Amino acid sequence: MGQPVVHFEIIGTDPEGLRTYYGALFGWEFDTSGLVSAAISEPANYGFVPSTASDGTGIPGGVGGGPGYRSRALFYVGVPDVEAALQQAELLGGNRAIGPVQTPGGLVVGQFTDPEGNLIGLAAPVGADT
Repeated sequence: MGQPVVHFEIIGTDPEGLRTYYGALFGWEFDTSGLVSAAISEPANYGFVPSTASDGTGIPGGVGGGPGYRSRALFYVGVPDVEAALQQAELLGGNRAIGPVQTPGGLVVGQFTDPEGNLIGLAAPVGADT
């Protein structure tokens, strides 16, 4: 599957403060002009960071949220079929949180919590799910 981690998100109640922190820590610059789902962040409060690998794989990571959002960090794992992976996660004792949903960037994404409550994301190119 190549690089299984394709995206990260850091969400909190003070997204501007988080972007300042991670900008200072890693030298990241953020673009807040992209559209994101209200399930992830307040509009115009999600900053994307370029995070593609040298071979061009991966999608941008991001930092966002707002006062009404639960603080969390998560990563997305590339899978061939998001729905099938969500179903398997549920069979193994996890709980579906989001998805599958199609993003404007050409991905299908979903999220689940594992039996310990850790939030994990899944991603596949549009058309990969059947």
